Amino acid sequence: MHSYAIRAASMFDGFDLSGPTTVQVTDGRILSVDRTGAAPTGSRDVLDLGPRSCLLPGLVDTHVHLAFDAGPDPVAALVKTDDAELLTHMRAAAQSALRAGVTTVRDLGDRSYLALALAEEFRRQPELGPEILAAGPPLTTPGGHCHFFGGEVEGAEALRAAVRERHARGCAVIKIMASGGHMTPGSVAPHDSQYTLADLRVVVEEAHGLGLRVAAHAHGVAAIKNAVAAGVDSIEHVSFLTGDGTTPDQDVLAAVAESDSFVSLTLGLDPRFPNPAMSSPHASVVLDAYRDLHKLGAKVVIGSDAGIGPFKPHGVLPYAVSDLVQLGISSPREALAAVTSLAAQACGVDGRKGQITIGADADLLAVHGNPMEDPAALLDVQAVFRAGVRIR
Repeated sequence: MHSYAIRAASMFDGFDLSGPTTVQVTDGRILSVDRTGAAPTGSRDVLDLGPRSCLLPGLVDTHVHLAFDAGPDPVAALVKTDDAELLTHMRAAAQSALRAGVTTVRDLGDRSYLALALAEEFRRQPELGPEILAAGPPLTTPGGHCHFFGGEVEGAEALRAAVRERHARGCAVIKIMASGGHMTPGSVAPHDSQYTLADLRVVVEEAHGLGLRVAAHAHGVAAIKNAVAAGVDSIEHVSFLTGDGTTPDQDVLAAVAESDSFVSLTLGLDPRFPNPAMSSPHASVVLDAYRDLHKLGAKVVIGSDAGIGPFKPHGVLPYAVSDLVQLGISSPREALAAVTSLAAQACGVDGRKGQITIGADADLLAVHGNPMEDPAALLDVQAVFRAGVRIR
C-alpha cells in the first residue's frame, strides 16, 4: 500500500477555499483531508508544496475533441490520417491536457471509437493521461455536421440502435448534433436544426434507459429549444444563432436556466492565437446571453472544445476560468466550481472527480498563488497528480 501526504498553504476543494491543509493519499484515493494545518501523522512520506501553494481538484473539461490536432485545418488533418497515427496524436493531445492540470476530459466526438481505446489504456495506467469519458462518433444526419467521424444516422429505429451500440461498446455519454456547425463544409448552417424534437426525445429516452447521459450540440435557437424540451443532460455551445445572426430569446434563456440541463459554455482561448469568432459582431451578443444564463441560475460549466484550432490547444481549459471572471459571467469561486465539482456533476462522475474529499480519486492540481483572487494562477502549475501519481 502506497501512502503519502500533501501539505498546501491553501485548498480549493471544488466548492470553497480554505487555509493550510494536509491531504493523505493512499493507493490513488484520498484517505483524509485535514484543514487544521497540522503536521500529518502516520506517513513518513510528506510533500510540502510551500507557502504560496494552492491545492485543487484536477480540472474537468466537459467538451474536447482529442482527434482534432488544434492545427489550422483540423478536419483536413483528421481525414488524411489513418487510425493508428490518429491514436498516437490523440494520446499526445491527452497528455498535453493532463500536464495542464486537466485530469478528466469528456471527448464529444472521435472516429472509430479511438477515444474508448485510449480510455482503456489510461484505465490500466492512469498516470499516462486523464480519465476519458468518451462519446464515440457523434450522432449526425447524413452529410451533417462532423459526418466525417462516421456517426451518420437518421430515423427513430436507427437512432435507438446507434445509442445501443455506443452503450455496448462502453461509451460514457451520447453526443448528438442537434444543429449544424461551423467546421463541416456542405452541411446545414449552424443555426439550422439537424434533428427534430421527436428524434431528440428518442435518443434521450433510449440513452436514459441505459443509464447514459446525452450531450446536444446546439447553436441554433430552435435546436436549443428542442434540446431543453427533449430533456438532454447538457447543451453544448448555446450560441442562440438565427438566420439573421444571434438573437437570444428571453423565454428560451429562462427555459434553459430552469431546466435540469447543464449549460456547457464554449470558452478558453490561447491568447497567442487570434480567434476569428471573437471578432464577430455576434460575439458580444453570445457573451451577453452567457451572462444572462448565469444570472438566471443555469448550471454553467465549461467545455473548451479543445482541438478545433490553434487558439484551442489541448489543455486550454485553465484560460477559460479567467474568461468567466473577466467577462463578468461569474465570480471566481463559481468559475472554479465550473471546472471542478459542477463539471464532474455534468459528466456524472461527481464524488469521484472534481472535489477533494475522502474517497475521491487523487486527481489533484497544485498552483502557485490564490486562484480565488486571481484565476490566472491556474496557469502557474506547481504539480499535477493523476490517481495519486505525480506526473508534473
